[in-house]
Amino acid sequence: MMGAIVLLHRWLGIAFCLLFAMWFATGIVMHFVPFPSLTEAERFTGLVPVDRAQPSMAIADVVAASGIADATRVRLIRRSDGPAYVVSGPSRLRAVRASDGQGASVSSPEVALAIAKAHAGQRGLDAAHAAVVASADHDQWSVPNGFDRHRPLFRVALGDAAGTEVYVSSQTGEVVLDTTRSERGWNLAGSVLHWIYPTVLRSNWALWDGVVWTLSLLALIAAVLGAVLGVVRAKMRAGRIATPYRGWHALHHVIGLIATSFVLTWIFSGWLSMDHGRLFSRGQLTAAEAGTTNSVPGWTTAVALDRKPISSSAREVEWFGYDGRIYRRERIGLDKQVLVRPDERVAKALSAQEVERLVARLAAGCGAPSVVASNDDYPAQSIVPGAPVYRSRCGDLWFDIDGADGSVVQRLDASRRAYRWVYSALHTLDFPFLVAHPRLRDVVIVGLCAVGLVFSMSGIVIGWRRLLLS
Repeated sequence: MMGAIVLLHRWLGIAFCLLFAMWFATGIVMHFVPFPSLTEAERFTGLVPVDRAQPSMAIADVVAASGIADATRVRLIRRSDGPAYVVSGPSRLRAVRASDGQGASVSSPEVALAIAKAHAGQRGLDAAHAAVVASADHDQWSVPNGFDRHRPLFRVALGDAAGTEVYVSSQTGEVVLDTTRSERGWNLAGSVLHWIYPTVLRSNWALWDGVVWTLSLLALIAAVLGAVLGVVRAKMRAGRIATPYRGWHALHHVIGLIATSFVLTWIFSGWLSMDHGRLFSRGQLTAAEAGTTNSVPGWTTAVALDRKPISSSAREVEWFGYDGRIYRRERIGLDKQVLVRPDERVAKALSAQEVERLVARLAAGCGAPSVVASNDDYPAQSIVPGAPVYRSRCGDLWFDIDGADGSVVQRLDASRRAYRWVYSALHTLDFPFLVAHPRLRDVVIVGLCAVGLVFSMSGIVIGWRRLLLS
């Protein structure tokens, strides 16, 4: 048995030592430079006030014009080529012009360029030398599945000092992503390597998922076998743990004994990042629950909301179905909105009573909703900073509802709550105590990854020498 373990660890170690070193090194980079995205603050800042002086349509007519029979949300935005409604359903979205209901998708590079320039201007970015550089379904920074409903995307280089590039959705005409030269450079040395994220592989999600899951599992097996060997081969001398090895083998053994717990939990939790429902639940609503939360509202009942004036400072207006009724919310600031109820009463967010009525239709035995605290062990944030997220506990099943727009932020069953600890906490060290002390968390993460990197480098040397002897 030990002979088989030695053989497997030796050759799996040789095969994966470079991968281990890469994961530890890139993990340090990723901690400080996340994958490029358009933050909510950037997206909102790029919007201009909605102009209701121009001709517009009743919301029921907008939905009919979109052709999306199962529409659940409608947003009004003002693009550089005029106001447009973005109609969303569970599986698709479509933009229509506010003036006549005609399709408002973007097929012209000139229109995409004008939209990108207007967005940049709102954010104070220099777009004097902006130009469309590509129109494609995928590139290195737009491979995540969240962009699928917006493809193809126009990539516009602003030509500014930071090397900013923005991506315009061909479906809605919205800017959905931005990157800078610095972000792209650091992520080539971080996320792209760490996640094994080359465009040709990641653009096929199923293939990428299978490849990375398999590699991570084999790496985990190599680490477990190494831990077994490290413990078995350790010796006790004069009350201290000693190693029978010399040179690089001794360094590898000693560091391995010191870092065994971290290496095993980090590789294990990294493998779990690719779980995607294999062992743990995915936190998604069941078909019945989705049918309740995303039920198609009677859009013809929005007549009263259509008549109610919209604030002149609103940069985005959204109509959404919630608990069988239609609400309207106006974004007038990053952390400020006006919510208009079906009876035309105005509030900042949904009330706990409104959330309780909906959740009662999702599951039995639900307690009164409570607001999720900012330091909760299972954190949840609203799309509007500062708006409440309500948690309803229905026995062992929890629902977190965003008070700003009525969306389900997360569904937490026992499996999903366990996943939060065995994946997120173990892999990113977002334990509440460390999150409350970010500098300490930085030191711990960098220190542990550095130890893991040295451990992996010693394995590379040992593996290389073994290959030379073969």
